[in-house]
Amino acid sequence: MDKQTVVVLFGGRSSEHSISSATAGGVLAAIDRERYAVIPVGITREGAFVLEQDDPAKFALDAAHMPEVIDNDTRVHWPEPGGERMLRVAAPDGSVVDLGEVDVVLPILHGTHGEDGTIQGYFDTLEVPYAGGGVLDSALCMDKHFMKVALQAEGIPVAPGVTVRRRAWEADSSALRAQIAQLGLPLFVKPARAGSSVGVSKVTDAAELDAALQIAFDEDEKVLVEAGIVGREIEVAILESPTGVRASLPGEIVLTSRGFYDFEGKYLGGEGVDVVCPADLSDEQIAAVQRIGLAAFAAVDGRGLARVDVFLTDDGDIIVNELNTMPGFTPISMFPKCWIASGLSYGELISELIEAGLNR
Repeated sequence: MDKQTVVVLFGGRSSEHSISSATAGGVLAAIDRERYAVIPVGITREGAFVLEQDDPAKFALDAAHMPEVIDNDTRVHWPEPGGERMLRVAAPDGSVVDLGEVDVVLPILHGTHGEDGTIQGYFDTLEVPYAGGGVLDSALCMDKHFMKVALQAEGIPVAPGVTVRRRAWEADSSALRAQIAQLGLPLFVKPARAGSSVGVSKVTDAAELDAALQIAFDEDEKVLVEAGIVGREIEVAILESPTGVRASLPGEIVLTSRGFYDFEGKYLGGEGVDVVCPADLSDEQIAAVQRIGLAAFAAVDGRGLARVDVFLTDDGDIIVNELNTMPGFTPISMFPKCWIASGLSYGELISELIEAGLNR
């Protein structure tokens, strides 16, 4: 049987460029080569599409030297709508080479210009099939404010919070301060449209609020200030396959000495946090987390995949923190760990994502 050609797309213009590149290292190493022909395409920090080396080791996760896509002066030319689905690359000398017809793109891009619906809209315009989230669910979940609006509209519990826009804060902060004071302490201050805990601060004293807002405003003009929820941090992986949508066994983020699950803890193996999968939950708790994960995925018209993060309180309430439509696939990431614990290998997980994209 002829292999189907998969473009693995990574890098990008966001602050999560290196995490996307590290994810690519894992995907390139695990993708089923007997089933798929792979073309690695990187996006530089400046936004150029370049033909990359098919070398997982080049993009290994290394805290001392994070991987990245460097401009090698090649330029990838995507197929045009209505024509042949040939991917081409222009070499530095100006010559153009056919790379083959593209069957599907696997975009493993994190953050803006990748996880926010923009690249999905681009491929929709080009009529190029792709795996993962679509335009709407990607855009909704990238903006935590509108994600919460969508979840609340479906009756799904979320953390109480206040949305703060920079212009309103700078014009007159008094009314916003009063609303935030009603949330109590601690607070979490986070950019509305950034991922991987970039720009996120935990506020345990009201005097820390202004500095935390400034850190978040450096990433986004719109910021969420949310009440801290006391509860276990549980995460469940959602996967769309050709046979339907299903939820994994949940995992748990266990904080030992770290204040919250920040960038270093997520990706660099920082001390003070344990990623446990499967979580130590009763059958009833597992079923409840899976139900709310699937309901949250449906509420945002989810496609492809998502990781749904929730708090499980001592009273048994489940409160959704957020959805991530392109969760990390690095060796210590929760999403693949949850599926491995559920009986699906890393390679099989990638194949299911690709097949769901092809099935559309």
